[in-house]
Amino acid sequence: MKIKLFYKTQRDLAASINRIIDEYWEDAIDESEMIELIQRLYATNTSKFYKNGEYTTVLRQQCGKRRLEVVDQVINQNNIS
Repeated sequence: MKIKLFYKTQRDLAASINRIIDEYWEDAIDESEMIELIQRLYATNTSKFYKNGEYTTVLRQQCGKRRLEVVDQVINQNNIS
């Protein structure tokens, strides 16, 4: 799966996160690829993920609670390893 690494807006970033997680849920990509893609997005767009220690309003609205729970697990797994 090809994705951009650098996004201009939080809305574009949210759309990409949605696409990655939806494809994983539909078994179009495997778990390791999903984890790698989200980690790469997080590494290159950290400032668009968080504001004041929380997900930005745009990400919360566009991605929703379930997808952000997956993102949390991936990011926290990366920090533990």
